[in-house]
Amino acid sequence: MANRKEVFKTDSGIIFPEFLTQGELQANPGTYPFTRGVHESMYRSRFWTMRQYAGFGTAEESNQRYKYLIANGSSGLSVAFDLPTQIGYDSDDKMSEGEVGKVGVAIDSLKDMETLFDGIKLADVTTSMTINATASLLLLMYVAIAKKQNADLKKISGTIQNDLLKEYIARGTYIYPPKESMRLITDIFSWCSDNLPSWNTISISGYHIREAGSNAVQEVAFTLSDGIEYVRQAINSGLDVDKFAKRLSFFFNAHNNFLEEVAKFRAARKIWAKIMKEKFKAKDENSMKLRFHAQTGGSTLSDKQINNNIVRVTLQAFAAVMGGCQSLHTNGKDEALSLPTEESVQTALRTQQIIAYESGAADTVDPLGGSYIIEELTNQIEEKAWEYIEKIEEMGGATKAIEARYQKSEIENNAYNFQLGLESGENVIVGVNKFTTEEEPAHDILKISDEVRNIQTEKLRKLKAERDNVKVNELLEVIKQKASTNENMLPYFLEAIESYATIGEISNILRGVWGEYKG
Repeated sequence: MANRKEVFKTDSGIIFPEFLTQGELQANPGTYPFTRGVHESMYRSRFWTMRQYAGFGTAEESNQRYKYLIANGSSGLSVAFDLPTQIGYDSDDKMSEGEVGKVGVAIDSLKDMETLFDGIKLADVTTSMTINATASLLLLMYVAIAKKQNADLKKISGTIQNDLLKEYIARGTYIYPPKESMRLITDIFSWCSDNLPSWNTISISGYHIREAGSNAVQEVAFTLSDGIEYVRQAINSGLDVDKFAKRLSFFFNAHNNFLEEVAKFRAARKIWAKIMKEKFKAKDENSMKLRFHAQTGGSTLSDKQINNNIVRVTLQAFAAVMGGCQSLHTNGKDEALSLPTEESVQTALRTQQIIAYESGAADTVDPLGGSYIIEELTNQIEEKAWEYIEKIEEMGGATKAIEARYQKSEIENNAYNFQLGLESGENVIVGVNKFTTEEEPAHDILKISDEVRNIQTEKLRKLKAERDNVKVNELLEVIKQKASTNENMLPYFLEAIESYATIGEISNILRGVWGEYKG
């Protein structure tokens, strides 16, 4: 791939070498085990994808935010869905009361999804969707829109999170028991390999594990253990590892300790490459590459002295870039209080753009490679993460460890010890337990009206009055029957979605067959 510029140099005219080598470094960037980066030229050829996680209220409101982000230079969309959408309830369901549109956009049917992407050509953007239990349904809505736009499905690109194991460990937006969740995940792997080959079928997520209170080593270890489980399940279902593994991606937290975070990303790449080559016998090097999205640490943000959060986000984003991320989201300064305002979103996006265009960090590959401390931290994180991974494998894998509450217990212990350190003053958060000031409560925050639920309820009433309900009910009955077989569910989901069956209707059919996981 061609470089972005003919010459990369500092303000003083010093030429940046593409990368440096030294005896201690194991391999060049773009070569196994990819410690130094998954691409030979990294950001010298193209920057990471600059995403801003966004979605709130109605599809109309979120559509305007996406157009605002695109106009301000965002190179990829990242969709946040509200809790009812995430756990398979329509907005008019009694379970949805008080939550519609609050932490993301409310999507009940293909009609909402059409509004969400109105005026946006899916062939021109990459889209990441933070959705898990209902990932297959939201993905197929996206596919249905792409078909209506006459887009080439072979070229449509993006990512669904689709990581249920971490939901059982850290986040909680699961619906079905683990066995049925894993079935849906492998159905997605298989269907996308044939129909949507450029799509990342899972974003194996350490982000929420870190947000729940893990440390950097646990984040790497538990995430990669989940990855092992997904690969093993897919192979056991009959899929060729080199057919699906190239579309696996990862999602990590970018936390506060700059040096440790850079080393964490490097260590994660190295471990995953070894897992894929040695454990699963992958032959294609692309199957061994750990490609990851990073998001700055939401749990590190403070509702005190919120401008300090701009500095935190900058350091975290810089660590993600120095560690070689493929895409990045930067949090708004006010996200400890609410969803971010447009002003905060713009500042967060500009943070990435300043790093990209002004810092010089993107002008050489693996800029901290060869630093004694970075290499030592990389090796230490690798060693300690392997200890966790091997222990989980001895327990029978990630699912068995989850059932024994192993990961959850380890995370809780780490979070407890960090809190003790915070209360004793050993751990310092500027503006919270040191260098505090008296200040007025923030007033300029984004508030989502409860009226969103009424709007969505009326949309659902109108949708059900206009669609072919006989056909919808027939297709829902087919889904009910197929859920008890081993057939791939996605073709049946797609037909129902294109007939405007709702997320809640499909999810409730599956609840009736598979049951719900109570954790």
